[in-house]
Amino acid sequence: MGSTSFPAGWGAEFVAEDVVRFRLWATGQQTVTLRVSGEDLAMNPIGEGWFEREVTGVCAGDEYSFVLADGMTVPDPASRAQKEDVNGPSRVVDHRSYRWQHSDWKGRPWEESVVYEMHIGTFTPEGTFRAAIEKLPYLAELGVTMLEVLPVSQFGGNRGWGYDGVLLYAPHAAYGTPDDFKAFIDAAHGHGLSVVLDIVLNHFGPEGNYLPLLAPDFFHKERHTPWGAGIAYDVDAARRYIADAPLYWLKEYHLDGLRFDAIDQIEDTSDKHVLIEIAERIRAEIVDRPAHLTTEDSRNVIFLHPRNEDGSAPLFTGEWNDDFHNAVHVFATGETQAYYQDFAHQPEKMVARTLAEGFAYQGETSVQSGEARGVKSTGQPPTAFVDFIQNHDQVGNRAQGERLISLAGAERTRVLLAALLLSPHIPLLFMGEEYGETNPFLFFTDFHGDLAKAVREGRAKEFEGHGDFEGESVPDPNDVQTFTRSKLNWHTPESDQGAEWLAFTRHLLTQRARHIVPLLTTAGGNSGRIVATAPGFVAVSWRFPRGTLSMAFNIGPASQPLPALPGETLFASSDVGDALPQNAIIVRLAQGDAA
Repeated sequence: MGSTSFPAGWGAEFVAEDVVRFRLWATGQQTVTLRVSGEDLAMNPIGEGWFEREVTGVCAGDEYSFVLADGMTVPDPASRAQKEDVNGPSRVVDHRSYRWQHSDWKGRPWEESVVYEMHIGTFTPEGTFRAAIEKLPYLAELGVTMLEVLPVSQFGGNRGWGYDGVLLYAPHAAYGTPDDFKAFIDAAHGHGLSVVLDIVLNHFGPEGNYLPLLAPDFFHKERHTPWGAGIAYDVDAARRYIADAPLYWLKEYHLDGLRFDAIDQIEDTSDKHVLIEIAERIRAEIVDRPAHLTTEDSRNVIFLHPRNEDGSAPLFTGEWNDDFHNAVHVFATGETQAYYQDFAHQPEKMVARTLAEGFAYQGETSVQSGEARGVKSTGQPPTAFVDFIQNHDQVGNRAQGERLISLAGAERTRVLLAALLLSPHIPLLFMGEEYGETNPFLFFTDFHGDLAKAVREGRAKEFEGHGDFEGESVPDPNDVQTFTRSKLNWHTPESDQGAEWLAFTRHLLTQRARHIVPLLTTAGGNSGRIVATAPGFVAVSWRFPRGTLSMAFNIGPASQPLPALPGETLFASSDVGDALPQNAIIVRLAQGDAA
């Protein structure tokens, strides 16, 4: 897995030892000047809006910008690194120079995945790639197998979630250099941890996006997303920028996969959808290790997640299962505002259906939208669904950023954590969840002037008239304290209560690796069934070629009769007889052929 030479496209690339080719698509400009290391060089128009210039004597780290005819200076939209912020000069990066310490890493199979979602800026006090390396032994010992890093593409300001990136090829400078990010991934591989990156291909952020000025054709004139102008995926140069980015991150940074954000907002009228093209290219070009590709999609679709006869995924590997989270949230908290109203009626049945079949909505009409949502998902293997009881979105999009433990209480949350980690779906933990973190995760940005005012007022307005949040003072996203309050408290896992939570999570993950993962290597579709439900109570089972897994849990006010669950007890949170007490869970496994 040595350094690769990426195909010619956007940006600055070494084509010889000290020769760099600079390429830019700028249909909105008649002339473009390259300013590199203080020298101005006219770029050569090569047709169809492309400008190019090869320069000898360029070194890694050299600064460069593009100067427009009116004198305005802008960074490279395909910058591989920024000197500092998103508006300043770009830096030349030589990917050949990093010496990988674990170049023999071959990845981990998907069924072993226990995902740990982390935001680099709040994961450690320092908020850098290098600081995060120090926590890798802790995560490996815990039983996590995959780190999912929130977007790191350069965005406006120093602080943010990362979903407003504008330079999609450049690691955020406040987190560190490209080599720092490589060192983080390299070290993770050394500890047996896969690393996947969350990427955003559906829009650009509000600060530092010069593409409308450089190339207006990059955006569709009529199509819009909730965050701005829609990208013209059917325009060749725009499509190349978008489709090359995932391969770039996978190849140059040796990542083990990608999570594609809000793909329902990627509207493409081309003969082949850009997402299918991306997945096919990744499968064809990444052959030395598994490439785990997951999607976030509110439509509840399965056409992007087919399986070959051998169980392998020819396109995308799995999908974030928001239905599971939403059903569990209503089940545990009773909140029914906004999109939670879709799960307000008998939430225990919704929870049971998501565990047994995948989606809660498989074509039924959404209460919130009044429209049908989803398709039948029973034929999908359980490993096609990435489940979570909390994540950055669901916590951070609350007015006060409360975690589930603060809303549902510790006892209920422990039961739901056990259900998450011992189900045959792929589990995802949000950073700090493993030790019962109570610090909030708030929505934070680092904008200034009119943009800061607009974001602050927009955030406050979002919760106006919102029953559960009406009258609350919404934290100012641009206040640095909003950011610092969102950092993990690493003293908590050292406390008695935190250590107890940590031991609980570790035990669950040990049981998962020992008993559940072996079932998943041959797990197919149509495996789950609902055994029983009652208010606060769920019982489900899954039949696999290697055995039957059953689970029952109760967070209701009274004990519930325990239905017949075959096999030996794999885990029980308390003594269980003929009834399951309040805030308890039992999981059983019957070994052998269940066909």
